[in-house]
Amino acid sequence: MGFHEIRFPASLSFGSVGGPERRTEIVTLANGFEERNSPWAHSRRRYDAGVSLRSLDDVEALIAFFEARRGQLFGFRWKDWADYKSCLPSKAPSAVDQLIGVGDGLRQVFDLSKLYRSGESEYRRPITKPVLGTVLVALAGDPKVETLEFSVDTATGSIHFPTPPDPGVRITAGFEFDVPVRFDADRIQTSVASFRAGDVPSVPVVEVRI
Repeated sequence: MGFHEIRFPASLSFGSVGGPERRTEIVTLANGFEERNSPWAHSRRRYDAGVSLRSLDDVEALIAFFEARRGQLFGFRWKDWADYKSCLPSKAPSAVDQLIGVGDGLRQVFDLSKLYRSGESEYRRPITKPVLGTVLVALAGDPKVETLEFSVDTATGSIHFPTPPDPGVRITAGFEFDVPVRFDADRIQTSVASFRAGDVPSVPVVEVRI
């Protein structure tokens, strides 16, 4: 799958509308009860970048980005302003935000993830596009130094250790992240007259699996 490691202009994604989408198959039985099942292990996010356009300069920047991605052909990074940190939006990421694994003395690679919990239920979301320079890692609560004690693959969300963490050691991380997406249409329709009148184009964006 073609993917460009470039972020959609954050100033244009700010104010966009969107969020997670689930797919649930519901069958109503003859007795009125329901059977529900989901073929998706992970949610998929959708956004509309059009509502955040504020000027004709913004429209020009959008068109340039769209053309450079060849429409739907190449994926790109998207900052979801409602959910882009390993911690609460009001806080700064720390090295102990998320548990990403437990050492076994053999494994050297661990994948970033974010846990969502409500009541007794929880969901762990894979994070594949961490933001360069924001990833913090700790072993048993002891912060480590990037490039010396660990490295980050920002294209996949993998953490690499030069030597395997000891058995039983908790591996935690904090980070900012982007969502891997693509345009969900191969055309953008704009009109100067309608834009100045308050109408904005619809620019659908959808998450892709990496």
